[in-house]
Amino acid sequence: MSFDRHLAEIAREFPEWTIWRSDAGRWWATRHHPLTSAQREAGCAMTIDADDPEGLREQLREQEERATEADDP
Repeated sequence: MSFDRHLAEIAREFPEWTIWRSDAGRWWATRHHPLTSAQREAGCAMTIDADDPEGLREQLREQEERATEADDP
């Protein structure tokens, strides 16, 4: 599968993030909105990176879970 297709699939799966692949071949994602203080305290990051698309998906799922837990009282 082409990296363009991976980008499109991940972007559809995680619409709150901007997804891209660097010239060096790393996969990146950055949030569209700033983190709350609770999300920062829960270990959320504004930008993450991975070696490959599946690694990025794993990190995105983890980040989404952390954000949800931080937002639930």
